[in-house]
Amino acid sequence: MRDLRPLALTMGEPAGIGGEIALKAWLERETHHIPPFYLIDDPDHLNALKGRLGWPVSLKPIETPEEAPEIFKSALPVLVHPLPRQPVPGSPQQENAGSVIAAIDLAVDHVRSGAAEAIVTNPIHKKVLVDAGFRHVGHTDYLAELAGDDTRAIMMLACPDLRVVPVCVHMSLRESIAALTAEKIIETTQATARALKSDFGIEQPHIALTGLNPHAGEEGAMGHEEIEIIRPSIERMKREGLSVRGPEPADTLFHERARTGYDAAVCMYHDQALIPIKTLDFHGTVNITLGLPFVRTSPDHGTAFEIAGTGVANADSLVEALKPASAMASRRRGDRLH
Repeated sequence: MRDLRPLALTMGEPAGIGGEIALKAWLERETHHIPPFYLIDDPDHLNALKGRLGWPVSLKPIETPEEAPEIFKSALPVLVHPLPRQPVPGSPQQENAGSVIAAIDLAVDHVRSGAAEAIVTNPIHKKVLVDAGFRHVGHTDYLAELAGDDTRAIMMLACPDLRVVPVCVHMSLRESIAALTAEKIIETTQATARALKSDFGIEQPHIALTGLNPHAGEEGAMGHEEIEIIRPSIERMKREGLSVRGPEPADTLFHERARTGYDAAVCMYHDQALIPIKTLDFHGTVNITLGLPFVRTSPDHGTAFEIAGTGVANADSLVEALKPASAMASRRRGDRLH
C-alpha cells in the first residue's frame, strides 16, 4: 500500500506568486493527479488572496501533517503559520522574513521526523532575507546546512526532455572559471549518478559532460581547461566505473537527437545548463536538490512580483515539482527496503 504521508509545501515569499500558484495547484489536483500536499502559510493571507482573485478554493487549517491526506480531497490543508504583517502583492516586507525562513525549518522538521514525505519550496526573495540576516545564497545552501554532516547540496534542473546539473552555480562567469576544479566536477557527477539511480530509478545512468570553452576547447586552440581539468576528471570517473562521456561541445549537446544519448548533462557553469532547459520547457522545469537526506523540489522560477496578486501566474512548474517529489521519495523508500 502506498505511503499516505503528504508533501510539505512552504509559503515562499508571501508578497510573490507562491500563494496563488499553490491555490491553482490545488484547484488542478484531479486534472494533473497531484499527490496530497499541505501548505505552510497564514490562512488570513490565503483567504485574502483567494477573495482578491475570486477563486473557489476551500481552505482547512490543520495542526499536524497527518491530517492533510484526507482533507486534501475537499480542501487545501493549511498548516497554520502566522505572518507578522499581512502581505501586499508585489511589495515584500522585511518583517515577514523570519516567518519565511521558519516555514522552511518546519518543513525540514516534518520530513526528517517522517510526518511529511518530501519538501516542495515556493520561491523566496533573497534580498529581503539577506537584509534580515539570512546568510545563504538561497534554498539549496540553507537546506544543506539544515541537513548537517557537511552535506554538499547540488542543483539539478529537470523537465521531461532534459536533466542538467551545473558544477558552478550562483557566481559570475569569471568566478566560475576560476573555481572549476577536478574535485568539483567529480563530486557533482558522482552525486548526479547516485540521484539518477535512487530518485529516478535509472539503474545504469549515462552522463554527458560539457566542455567549458567553445568547441570544448578544440584541442587547446580555444582554452586548456578541457585538457587540464575536465578530460582527466572524466577519465578518472571511467576508471572508477561511472558511465560518462565528454567533454562535449555545449552547442551540439542539447538538440533533440543528442538528448537521447544521455540521462543527464553535467555542465561547467550556470547558464550553460539553464539556457537549454529553460528554452525547452520554461514553465515545466523543476529545481531538484541532490545530495540531501530528504527529497526537495521547487518550481524553477522566482517570486514574479510584477504579476503577484493578479491571478495570471503559471502554476505548471509547481505542479511539475509536486508530482516527482512524491515519486522520488517512494523510490528512495524502495531502495532502502531492498
